[in-house]
Amino acid sequence: MCYLCCVQSPLDNPIFELIGKTADTLNLRAWVVGGFVRDSILKRENKDIDIVVVGNGVDFAQAVAKQFNNDCSLSVFRNFGTAQIKFDDWIIEFIGARKESYRRDSRKPVVENGTLEDDQNRRDFTINAMYLSLNSDSYGELYDPFNGVQDLQNGIIRTCNNPDITFDDDPLRMLRAIRFASRLNFRIELKTFEAIKQNVNRIEIVSQERITDELNGMILGTKPSRAFEMMSKTGLLSLIFPEMMALHGVDTRNGKSHKDNFYHTLQVLDNICEFTDNLWLRWAAILHDIAKPATKRFDPKVGWTFHGHEDRGSRMVKGIFKRMRLPLDEKMRYVSKLVLLHLRPIVLSKETVTDSAVRRLIVDAGEHVTDLVTLCRADITSKNEAKVEKHLKNLVLVQEKINEVLAKDELRNWQPVLTGNHIKTHFEIKDPQDIGKIKDAIRELILDGQIPNDLGPALSKAEDIAKSLGVMVRQA
Repeated sequence: MCYLCCVQSPLDNPIFELIGKTADTLNLRAWVVGGFVRDSILKRENKDIDIVVVGNGVDFAQAVAKQFNNDCSLSVFRNFGTAQIKFDDWIIEFIGARKESYRRDSRKPVVENGTLEDDQNRRDFTINAMYLSLNSDSYGELYDPFNGVQDLQNGIIRTCNNPDITFDDDPLRMLRAIRFASRLNFRIELKTFEAIKQNVNRIEIVSQERITDELNGMILGTKPSRAFEMMSKTGLLSLIFPEMMALHGVDTRNGKSHKDNFYHTLQVLDNICEFTDNLWLRWAAILHDIAKPATKRFDPKVGWTFHGHEDRGSRMVKGIFKRMRLPLDEKMRYVSKLVLLHLRPIVLSKETVTDSAVRRLIVDAGEHVTDLVTLCRADITSKNEAKVEKHLKNLVLVQEKINEVLAKDELRNWQPVLTGNHIKTHFEIKDPQDIGKIKDAIRELILDGQIPNDLGPALSKAEDIAKSLGVMVRQA
């Protein structure tokens, strides 16, 4: 079913009138389609515009660009039959109406020039297949061939055509369905949801880069847990993120159970989204307990334990980032460090907070100490509200102590004055491990406040430590 109707026009920006007049001059039919139309109806801001024209999209974009009098930048991608205009903070994509067909072994379609009907039939979901006319004889009229407005009103994600064919042709659309449902707080229509479950293995033909782009889009939503629950229920999560799926489940032995670490992780992720939109801090929330399945042990005296999960989890980060084509640079190291240290502030919040303990935390976390406390705040979860409130209050005290020590000691980029080169120059080192032992011992003494961070006192104390190790001072 399709129909034409008038809606309160979102096309009040002169950009749209300019595009429409260019189309009239060239005797072409042009529409705004996709996300801009959807978000306009939802009253969400969107400055990414997709224009479809029955004709050559590149030629049309070039004609439109001339109307901007060189106030825009034009990029042409002839191999894909598309072009892009950037004007102020608007990004306008142009494409000709097209017909697509798919091969079984690839999600890249065979493309032919097509009609408006061909173009609408290649769209993924009803809410993304609405068109606003730009021509003067129908300016601002909505063309809604699949009842997308109704699905928007009902909060439904539904494919335009047979969902089995839609997902078989382009399996990335399964993740797109979940991303849209999660970020818009919509539900996926039952037949569409069942088709994802039936076609889940088709995700194997999609490149990891495209999968990760969709995953990051989900993580950046206001409540990413919705997306991870849907991926879990459809089977997608087992294929694209098996380490996270392994967190699922509860074991019981001798009447003692542990929490479901999958749902705990989702709660931590949602919690941290209330404080930050930093993608990498959100990744740290996802991965903070990732090694719990590998470190899970049952002790008859204390129940279930996960000793060392923070260290092992930190070492797992690089492998996960590499497989997912996430950056293997300072972003990866940032996540790895937060996973390694994520228990430290919580431990401090349960004890009497000493200056030396806070100094160690600040030195180890460096410039990321505030983010670490944010992660720990998100990690405080319990059905016991009084327990949560108590730990949160204690964590506030930890943060205050951190701020106090930072102001007093200027520790954010602190390094001990005694370096490995100093030790090699001053002592007759035979076992290289002795360098680390001396350096670490001096570091601890400085952080404890027993000696100042000055070279003279540090070297003097290092001589005592070296003597205990059987290391001799070099003769002048």
